Amino acid sequence: MQEAAAHWESAYASHRGESASWYQATPRMSLELLDALQVGPDVSVIDVGGGASTLVDELVAKGFADVSVLDLSGNALAATRRRLGEDVAVDWLQADVLEWQPRRRYGLWHDRALLHFLVEPGDRDRYLQTLRSAVEENGAVVLASFAPDGPPSCSGLPVVRYSVDELVELLGAGFELVDARREEHETPRGSIQPFTWVAGRSRGARRRTFPDSK
Repeated sequence: MQEAAAHWESAYASHRGESASWYQATPRMSLELLDALQVGPDVSVIDVGGGASTLVDELVAKGFADVSVLDLSGNALAATRRRLGEDVAVDWLQADVLEWQPRRRYGLWHDRALLHFLVEPGDRDRYLQTLRSAVEENGAVVLASFAPDGPPSCSGLPVVRYSVDELVELLGAGFELVDARREEHETPRGSIQPFTWVAGRSRGARRRTFPDSK
C-alpha cells in the first residue's frame, strides 16, 4: 500500500485540478447511468477512487444526503474537501480499496477508472470481494475502465483494458447488466481516451451484519 499511496500522492500533487488527464468538469456519463439505474437522492453512494472527481459535487447539489468518497490519496481528498467546503456532509475515507473493510453497505458503488489499475488477478479478486460485501442486495454498480482501444497505461502505471462483455464476465453471475456505454474522454491536453462503462444491479449480495457506525 505504501508504494501505491506514494505514487498517487505525488500524482495528485503534481497534476492539480484541470491539468490532470482524468479531469472532467462534469461527470456526464456517471450522471446518465445513475438516471438509467433510477438512483435518486435517497440512495447511499460510495465513489471508489473518487478523491478528485467532481461527481461528489453533483451529488451534493442534487440533494444526495449519504455520500462517501474513498481514495488512497489524502491530497486528492483534501483538495475536494476544500472545493466543497468543510460544512458539506460527506464521509471522506482515505484507504486502499484492497485493504478496506466496509462497516456498512451502500445502495450504489461507483468506480470510474480505479479497477483498471488492478493488473494482478489476486487484486481483482480482492476488489470484487469488497464490492460484493459493500453493496446492498439489488444495489447499483457503475464501473468504467479504459476500453480495448484505450491507452495501455495511465499516470505511469499499466492498466487492464476491458470490453463490455469482459467487465460483465468479471463481475460474475451476481451482476445484472442494465446499461453499457462507450465514452471518448478528451483530456485537458486534447488526447482521446476511450472508456467502457457498465451499469447494473448486484444480485444476491453477501449478507453481513454491520455496526451502526460508518
